[in-house]
Amino acid sequence: MAIVIRHVIVTGRVQGVGYRAWTGDQAIMLGLHGWVRNRRDGSVEAVFAGPAELVAELIEACHRGPPPARVDNVVASDATADMLALRDPRETFSQLSTI
Repeated sequence: MAIVIRHVIVTGRVQGVGYRAWTGDQAIMLGLHGWVRNRRDGSVEAVFAGPAELVAELIEACHRGPPPARVDNVVASDATADMLALRDPRETFSQLSTI
């Protein structure tokens, strides 16, 4: 089972609708590591790490998000261990402060 790290940017109505909390819940349910945060431009940014098929499953789910969200676009790219290291080392999956 290949382990991957992916960086994701989600745009649309994804702030103020519980998107970060939903993302964290989904990641924890799938056993993934990483983090999620809001960006000042209105997007949500995340890094997911784990088995390739589970990371792909969460990225696909990000196209829908929680019921109040309206997702316009999801851009996923390869990420590095340095990006993953931004999470709180005491947590499997962190919600970071807005940047």
